[in-house]
Amino acid sequence: MTNKADPKPKKARHARSQEDIMANAFLKNTFKPVKKSMMMAWFLDVVNVLVLMGQAFVIAWLFGVWLDFFVKQDSLLPQPSDDELTMYLGVVFICLCVRAGLSYGRDYLLSEAGLMVATSVKKALLDKLGQLGLARRYFGSDGSLASKMVDEPVHLVGYARFEVQKMTAITTPIILAGCVSFYSLSAGLILLLTAPLVPIGMAFIGVATARKSREQMDALAQLGGRFLDWIRGMNTLSRLGAVDVAVSDIDKSSESYRQKTMSVLKIAFLNSAVLEFLSALSIALVAIYLGFGLLGWTIFGQGTLSYQTALFILLLVPEFYAPLRRLGAEYHVKGQAVACAKAIAPILNFKHKKHTGQAHTLSHAPSFSLKNLTAFGDDGRVRLSPLTAEFGAGQKTAVMGESGAGKSTLLQILLGFGDYEGEVVLTDGDKKVPYQEVNLVQLRQQFGYLSQSLALLPMSIADNLRLAKPHASDDELKQVLQWVKMWDVVNALPQGMHTILGERGRGLSGGQGQRLAIAQLLLQDAKVWLLDEPTEHLDAKTAWQIKELLWQLGAGKTVIWVTHDEDFGEFRFDNIHRLGQKGQGGRL
Repeated sequence: MTNKADPKPKKARHARSQEDIMANAFLKNTFKPVKKSMMMAWFLDVVNVLVLMGQAFVIAWLFGVWLDFFVKQDSLLPQPSDDELTMYLGVVFICLCVRAGLSYGRDYLLSEAGLMVATSVKKALLDKLGQLGLARRYFGSDGSLASKMVDEPVHLVGYARFEVQKMTAITTPIILAGCVSFYSLSAGLILLLTAPLVPIGMAFIGVATARKSREQMDALAQLGGRFLDWIRGMNTLSRLGAVDVAVSDIDKSSESYRQKTMSVLKIAFLNSAVLEFLSALSIALVAIYLGFGLLGWTIFGQGTLSYQTALFILLLVPEFYAPLRRLGAEYHVKGQAVACAKAIAPILNFKHKKHTGQAHTLSHAPSFSLKNLTAFGDDGRVRLSPLTAEFGAGQKTAVMGESGAGKSTLLQILLGFGDYEGEVVLTDGDKKVPYQEVNLVQLRQQFGYLSQSLALLPMSIADNLRLAKPHASDDELKQVLQWVKMWDVVNALPQGMHTILGERGRGLSGGQGQRLAIAQLLLQDAKVWLLDEPTEHLDAKTAWQIKELLWQLGAGKTVIWVTHDEDFGEFRFDNIHRLGQKGQGGRL
């Protein structure tokens, strides 16, 4: 029994190791474009510490002058003039201003670098999710993915500061220890011997930081996912009188997120407290040693120190430990960034078999040949029974069947989103292109898709139309709106095409929204139209108008129309496929 159980922990440790390697590689590659900014920020830190040494030297010299003339009252020493004192005080003020400017420049560079990386990661996530399509389900619910896209990249902003602080935590102590050793070798050795206490303490406490941060992010993603799911079903909950169930569930999820957040904060405060204690202890040890030196006691072979030298060393000692303390604070930020990378890297590194292959640009309205096409759900349930069918080039084909027969699944497969078994061949003119050999991401960008739910975003009508063709002119937009008989409606609005729509096209009726979606299809000028019950939730009059419009404007295109409706009046499909039935074909 012991032997059987042994391999499992080893496998788990290996998995965690691989996850860490992937996260660190992701962070390294992601921040590579801003490496110059990070190195410049580190250089400013080096200049800052050099200016600090000059500032401390002048302050110690002024203290020595004051001590000699106002405390010791040594009249044999030359007294500096007021102009000299003013000059040295001016030097101190200039040093303070220069250090403030250097610190501001450093923070500005790192903030801009972090924001640039976070923005690029958000864009990469959006692009990747657009490529994944239905495969996004492998990474959680839509609410969880929304949280990962919106919230988690923000945690990458501070990682640049951590990387620079790592270098500063090495160079600054070395520079200051060398300077201190020039005046007191023993004091320099004390600094070097006590310096490891801070990173050791940081390492002990920081081990749990990444784990707790990951738990906090998971709790936030779960909260977002639950909230979105409940909101989507709010109408159903209201009819069933189960709104209180949703409120209670969201309350539990928010409480879990609060507890995870407080756990992270406890670690952060504990980390800061321990680092402050260790650095204060080390500074006190150096101060005691210098005190013995001022009293004339010989310790470790060190002779008597002057007050000026002792003050100069004491002014540098806190700055010796300051970068190490800041590194401890940034270590918490690093833990959040690593936790974020562990969540984001698998999404961005996901290699989908449909994203590879040869790019193909359609030259004609193509035909589709399906042979023994079958699709299964994640639970093993058959989503599309074996189907062999032909969709003619430039023809209008209806796909009918009962709910659950796989009509929408068929369209998703043709769009390159669904996993399937069988064969799909696209024929473009004289060229046959198997789906297994083509880049489906590039191919589906040449398809037009229209569903029963509006895909309109909360922005202007013109911007919604330009989603299909980003560089379309106003004249082109006007033309497609005229084709779908929407120009008079849009032109009558106070801001015309620049009128802002609400969520899901709020501000337009269902028929007007569908017409706007058809205008997007026309602007895209796709050679293939995949229509998924576009008139399902419209009244009879509006539905008939949309059918008539799609029929007229779809001439010469390969149109695959999923529908339950048997009534198309005088319009006749070139072919009909009824899913779930052995007999297929016919005209409607």
